[in-house]
Amino acid sequence: RIIDQRFEKVSYFVFGDFNFRLDAKAVVETLCAKATMQTIRAADTNEVVKLIFRESDNDRKVMLQLEKKLFDYFNQDVFRDNNGTALLEFDRELSVFKDRLYELDISFPPSYPYSEDSSQGKQYMNTRCPAWCDRILMSHSAKELILKSENDEKIVIYDHIGPNVCMGDHKPVFLSFRIAAGAGKPIANVHKCCVVQ
Repeated sequence: RIIDQRFEKVSYFVFGDFNFRLDAKAVVETLCAKATMQTIRAADTNEVVKLIFRESDNDRKVMLQLEKKLFDYFNQDVFRDNNGTALLEFDRELSVFKDRLYELDISFPPSYPYSEDSSQGKQYMNTRCPAWCDRILMSHSAKELILKSENDEKIVIYDHIGPNVCMGDHKPVFLSFRIAAGAGKPIANVHKCCVVQ
């Protein structure tokens, strides 16, 4: 539950690793639109254990291999070019909360799963499709506080930390903004004076 009716409604932020994933089917269909798919099944159960997508031409070069805990796409630049924003349309898990939660525009590459090799700070692991798992969400009233400009110093930054260095398998995200003391409370800026007797 996001709001408890017993308490005064105040602006709030919700942040952390939500494990949001992209719509994998749509991502694969987009990345491999001109590829042919090969299905590999287990001999004993006939269960699909691997999918291999090959280019139709170019000597049938392997574009993508999928299996349990494997998402091996031949060109990881698609997740970094223009901060991966071409894939934001497949980031749909937050849509069910749009009436209650707001997020600033994402302008950083997917935050997970990065290589944990200290010499490969920009490289994704081939374990999962990269996604924006780490997020900062807010109530609509918090959004108004952040975006309401009371002076010319309205600087709001929503980004990730350590783009070129190993930070673990997630790149932490941050939200930086200036807000006036007492903002959001209509009586916060009214000074109370005492009466001298």
